[in-house]
Amino acid sequence: MSNIKLDEVVCRDSEESELSSWNEKVTSDEKVNRVYEILNGIHKQGQRSLGSITPDVENGTLTDRLFKGNKAAIADSFNLPFDRNEKHAYVFGRRSGPLISGTAYCISSCCMILLNKVVLSSYNFNAGISLMFYQNLISCVVVAILGLCRAVSVEKLNWKLIRVWLPVNIIFVGMLVSGMYSLKYINIAMVTILKNMTNILTAIGEYYVFRKHQNQKVWTAMFMMIISAVSGGITDLSFDAKGYTWQILNCILTAAYSLTLRLVMDKAKQATKLGSLNNVSMVLLNNLLSLPFAIFLIFVLNEWEYVINADVIELPVFWVVATASGLLGLAISFTSMWFLHQTGPTTYSLVGSLNKVPISIAGLMLFKVPLSVPNMFSILFGLFAGIFFARAKMS
Repeated sequence: MSNIKLDEVVCRDSEESELSSWNEKVTSDEKVNRVYEILNGIHKQGQRSLGSITPDVENGTLTDRLFKGNKAAIADSFNLPFDRNEKHAYVFGRRSGPLISGTAYCISSCCMILLNKVVLSSYNFNAGISLMFYQNLISCVVVAILGLCRAVSVEKLNWKLIRVWLPVNIIFVGMLVSGMYSLKYINIAMVTILKNMTNILTAIGEYYVFRKHQNQKVWTAMFMMIISAVSGGITDLSFDAKGYTWQILNCILTAAYSLTLRLVMDKAKQATKLGSLNNVSMVLLNNLLSLPFAIFLIFVLNEWEYVINADVIELPVFWVVATASGLLGLAISFTSMWFLHQTGPTTYSLVGSLNKVPISIAGLMLFKVPLSVPNMFSILFGLFAGIFFARAKMS
């Protein structure tokens, strides 16, 4: 390590002495030639364009130090585009990026849950699978359009990739359907608290499948989640056994989806031409493969008869809300990827836990859920347990 540091110091000293002698002895024409020689050499070595060479402090390359040391002199002599405004814009983007992406993720997540609750409960729409089919179809169309416009990169599907991904997709469909029906029968605050059980099941699965051990704080947080879920169910004035059954199934399927995805991911990457599978391709793959399953369930459960005869489908407002919920479902996928790229898994997990607070409050206020003091305390305790769990996972 000391040898590397020594080499770096020697290299920096030689570069600075070279720059000083260069500024004193050569003419402006020679400076021009020297600059283009350096730039052409770097372009050949790293295939980097002139526009991508910026004075980034974090990169310790020769070119960055050259521009950092002589930026003012070169800009004055050759009118190269080194502007303070660009630097301020870069710094502002670095600082505001996580805030903007995190806000977009939280808003889309809150609105998605609230709109689904409106469609299923306020409009009394009893076809959750049909709603899932419509939302996933919208996601497929939007991603396909973005792919054709080359706004996003989408992996081409092949039968080998589809066969590998089918187990994940079956669980994904079950997760969406169970989530739809649980949200129909249970208020949003209790759905949010019961979703904490997914963390417990995932942690247990990680222990048995991946041999991943959790620290004492994590197990304490999970114990708090169990207490909040049990006490919340006992004190829930709008308790519905059918809704709780759907939500427990949703927690099991969500944990299974997370664990299965990790097991299948490497095989899925090997089934692609480039050996990689980006998040946009996974979104398209999940939504596209879910459509045949949804159609099958719609006909088996005779949902198509209900949808055809339902009066609510004649309301234009219903279709506006349903379409908006589909677009928000896709927005969650993109904003979560954006936010995760801007920050990291730990911050993403913590913000996701904090996001449950405004969702629960909005659900209680908008849908006029009957509450008691013990039930309210259980909800608050569950929200605190979720935040404590996210913090414990970071340690």
